[in-house]
Amino acid sequence: MQPIVKACLEDALQAHNGSAPRPMPQIDIEPLPAAMADSVVIRSVWSNLIGNALKYSALRDAPRIDISGSIEGAEAIYTVADNGVGFDMRYADKLFAVFRRLHSARDFPGTGVGLAIAHRIVQRHGGRIWAESSPNAGSRFCFTLPIMAPDMD
Repeated sequence: MQPIVKACLEDALQAHNGSAPRPMPQIDIEPLPAAMADSVVIRSVWSNLIGNALKYSALRDAPRIDISGSIEGAEAIYTVADNGVGFDMRYADKLFAVFRRLHSARDFPGTGVGLAIAHRIVQRHGGRIWAESSPNAGSRFCFTLPIMAPDMD
């Protein structure tokens, strides 16, 4: 999983650097556990979560992104956390719907489909995805993937 995350991070940072001048975030990546996943499509999940963390923390004086993982039971749990603008958890159920946005497109450009795609991919892999946040305190997006291949009977 580590090479996929690093490649997604490099792509996201290039896009980030190509936009308006912003401070570079401090990024910490802990060792990540392996899991069963299609590396081509799981890359989209990482790209969306990392891209959002960059976007929503960009206005901070000292943006920070932490990427971590752990194993719990038969699942690998991955987390992308930032110190960005955050959101009110009352609206968390709207996050993973297509074309839903919690922030103005004027302030934070985007299509409103990234998290919906990530949700679908994670579910198709037998995992779960969720968010934890509060306004002006950043966000944590977590998702799980099975450590062993799901039973397809």
